[in-house]
Amino acid sequence: MSAASLPAADALTADYIVVGAGSAGAALAARLSEDPSVSVLLLEAGGPDKALELHVPAAFKNLFRGAYDWNYDTVPQPALEGRTIYWPRGKTLGGSSSLNAMMWIRGFAADYDDWADAAGERWSWQSLVPYFLRVERTEDLLHPTQGSEGAQHVQHQRDPRPQTAAFLAAAVEAGHAVTAPNLPDGQGFAQTMVSQHRGARASTADAYLRPARRRRNLRVVTGAFVRRVTFTPGSRTPRATGVYVEIDGVTRHALARREVILAGGTINTPQLLMLSGVGPAEHLAEHGIPLVFDSAEVGANLQDHLVAGLAPGAKGGTLFGAERAGELVRYLTSRRGMLTSNVAEAYGFVRTEVADRAGMAGALPDVEVIFAAAPYVGEGLVPLPREGLTVGAILLRPRSRGTIRLTSADPSDKPAIDPRYLSDPDGIDEATLLAGLAQCERLLATDALRAVTDGSWVQPTGGEGMTPEERARVSLRRYSHTLYHPVGTARMGSDAASVVDPELRVRGVEGLRVADASIIPSLIRGHTNAPAIVIGEVAADLIRGR
Repeated sequence: MSAASLPAADALTADYIVVGAGSAGAALAARLSEDPSVSVLLLEAGGPDKALELHVPAAFKNLFRGAYDWNYDTVPQPALEGRTIYWPRGKTLGGSSSLNAMMWIRGFAADYDDWADAAGERWSWQSLVPYFLRVERTEDLLHPTQGSEGAQHVQHQRDPRPQTAAFLAAAVEAGHAVTAPNLPDGQGFAQTMVSQHRGARASTADAYLRPARRRRNLRVVTGAFVRRVTFTPGSRTPRATGVYVEIDGVTRHALARREVILAGGTINTPQLLMLSGVGPAEHLAEHGIPLVFDSAEVGANLQDHLVAGLAPGAKGGTLFGAERAGELVRYLTSRRGMLTSNVAEAYGFVRTEVADRAGMAGALPDVEVIFAAAPYVGEGLVPLPREGLTVGAILLRPRSRGTIRLTSADPSDKPAIDPRYLSDPDGIDEATLLAGLAQCERLLATDALRAVTDGSWVQPTGGEGMTPEERARVSLRRYSHTLYHPVGTARMGSDAASVVDPELRVRGVEGLRVADASIIPSLIRGHTNAPAIVIGEVAADLIRGR
């Protein structure tokens, strides 16, 4: 619905206002609107998800720095040669589920049990399994915890590159297990399951919003930039009454009869809380923002997956050829070919020797190895330079913690993003990634991968003249970047210092909740799209009193 088509009278009044139509927000709004007795207003700052590139899987890099991207960058990172790191985030219906690499990797049961330690049994793996079953529509069920009748399609890749099979063969050659994907325990190496349907991206706009928008009690407004939450003036416990939202250059007051739910994500949600007067008192005072509630942890506890990749040259047949005209014709006529690729076609979990040294419990992994049938260089912002592959190491459980902070009281100004990569005082994060890159080198040295590579290096530049240890250090410092999984900046918990309680209610105020990845207390050993959707589903039940 555009601003021009909104009814003039009470178009911006509803029982529930949901801010952000991303992975969690789309699911939440759709589920709330299943009750015909309530009205739901979903506000999305971006536009409709109409561009072809939003639906062609391998085209997601073409969306970076464009109209469908919030286009964020971190502040300079001292441990990464002072580089700023590009953080794309989806700005359209479906949010980052319309912009991501579609990897459906749910993490380990133990990750969610860590959430339960922080916020109660409701957030344990056992309690969340019914929600995964509700979310997933999985092709070829491989485990009882996988859903088959949910809203979100999770399918096999249609046309993976032959080098992906070589990578999995290399894993076996190196002594690793190849297992089914998305096992809650004992996950090894696997070909990636993807959030696709018949070769096209399946975002939460596809899975949840398109069916739900037939309902008269759900209004979806795009191009709606929320500036702040409003509260009842002068009351002992402030209550959220709505939001100020800018539509077509005009700021209007949208009113919520029952609740406002923020689902803007790990960057935008804490920014909006602080702009609304909920955050660290001293920081808000610096920007002249009247204090509603002093919540010191708003914008704190920022965690992200850092990835460092090695990119050898390849003999041919990689995704370097995906932009040929014939591939587009093949995709449009049959939903087959290179353009169906999610690029990161396989992955695996390993436990390095650093995990034992750091006292990590059990046999859980500390590194994910990711494989792309292309040289993913320049943070995805440059064209593929030539035939090549990427084998990268991902730091699964970073000890470093960062912040989101305001740069001004103007909602249009981007916040300061400081993940503080590799800043943990004991150096465990750096040691873990270097050990992970050593695992990548061992995989590249196998017969299986040597057969499809050509002995040259796309990245690091000049890698032929370096030792493996030198390649690892250069790759980490000079080329590492985000894997696009920031969480934690509106942490949920049972403790009084947490930003939201176990029912996702913002502490210190009434009528305001958060439902997105910002509430995640500790980063999972997986990818964050699946749990973000689950959070939206859980929030809907909490709000409905289920």
